[in-house]
Amino acid sequence: MGDEKDKKQLLLRLSPTLWRELAAWAEDDFRSINGQIEFLLTESVRRRKKDRPG
Repeated sequence: MGDEKDKKQLLLRLSPTLWRELAAWAEDDFRSINGQIEFLLTESVRRRKKDRPG
């Protein structure tokens, strides 16, 4: 990905239930919630690219 200084900010609205689930998962993985969301999105994009034919 890009430089840390190139990161974009985004307002994200989550249900309280999803927030609690992500918070627990992040704690299990020793990450912040923001870090966990970024990790999950990065992994999803990586898998999508890997799974595409071509």
